[in-house]
Amino acid sequence: MSMVDIINKKRLGRELSDHDLEEAFLGYDRGEIPDYQMSSLLMAICMNGMTEEEIFTLTDIFINSGDQLDLSHVHGVTVDKHSTGGVGDKTTLIVASIAASLGVKVPKMSGRGLGHTGGTIDKLESIPGFRIDLSEEEFIHQLNTVGFAIISQTAHLAPLDKKIYALRDVTGTVESIPLIATSIMSKKIAAGAEKIVLDVKVGNGALLKTQEEAIEISRLMKKIGEKYHREVETMITYMDIPLGTCIGNALEILEVMKILSNEENNYLVALSKALAAKMVQLGLGISIEEASSRVEESITSGSAYQKFLEMVDAQGGDLSKLRVSEHTIDITSNKKGHIIGMDAYKFGKLSLELGGGRKTKEDKIDPGVGIMLKKKIGDDVEIGDVLCTLYVKEKGYKVEEDITSYYTFQ
Repeated sequence: MSMVDIINKKRLGRELSDHDLEEAFLGYDRGEIPDYQMSSLLMAICMNGMTEEEIFTLTDIFINSGDQLDLSHVHGVTVDKHSTGGVGDKTTLIVASIAASLGVKVPKMSGRGLGHTGGTIDKLESIPGFRIDLSEEEFIHQLNTVGFAIISQTAHLAPLDKKIYALRDVTGTVESIPLIATSIMSKKIAAGAEKIVLDVKVGNGALLKTQEEAIEISRLMKKIGEKYHREVETMITYMDIPLGTCIGNALEILEVMKILSNEENNYLVALSKALAAKMVQLGLGISIEEASSRVEESITSGSAYQKFLEMVDAQGGDLSKLRVSEHTIDITSNKKGHIIGMDAYKFGKLSLELGGGRKTKEDKIDPGVGIMLKKKIGDDVEIGDVLCTLYVKEKGYKVEEDITSYYTFQ
């Protein structure tokens, strides 16, 4: 069957056979299928979905397109964590630091930003010198010595997913439950962890917009985990407002450091503690109550913060050289009232426009740009109050939108 036939078959809502999926995706991997045809197939999948059998087959294709990490030489239980994506979501860096400080081994293979959502690897690359490309030997050594390591999707682990991931980001095919599930789980299985905690984001700032979608993708990812004999736990969390006070790569690293230094207390902190407790429960085989108590102690004692610094140093990062843009614009309110809502999606798009994300596969991210939120839900605002500060590329940057409209007032 030709690629056009396969595209038309899915466009008409029919199930693709194992052979169809192999012809299309392995053909793309070999360079025989051009971007525009794969984009058409991805759009057809977005529009018409996939059956469970198609999802299992595609996950298998992604996994078998490369190597799988053998973590049998890691001393201790390995627990991975992943988020389905959100605005200002830097939980991975927080929870991995906490869990590792308590004796859980956290092997983490992370991705870059998708659409309006940020990526952990983009955040880490804002730290000068930080290496995201450890060899398998270096990765395992760091797990045994530091307790956690975060690397990008390597050229050898689920490489086909990496190519599809980049194409989805720039073709409007990000928000597809089958494609999200296969992408996440192929990376998780290939990365080798025994247990996996999935933070399934739902809301207007997330890739998943409804509770029903979040429940469905949780179910699918658990089934994929069962197929590969992995214990998978999911937590459905909300993303109608940005997570924390910063959006943008270097800014979010600074925020992580403040949280791990016990200087912040907000929803992001509470969420990170809950996710970390679940990882510690799975990794150490203790009750969730005991795990939660240990998580609190890890933060208050400073051991989680020290573990983060240890990880950054082990991977060559120099936090003393971390920089944000020196050009800022204060956005003042043209309304008076009580803030009852914030549009996470609009803030994510704004960060993208500032240069904090990619519009094409070739775009370079500016790590120093972003948004610092000065007002949050529950705050009273007077006309002229600063709602947020934009960190922009250059002096004289013009803000085209009314950013006050990103907030809902009562």
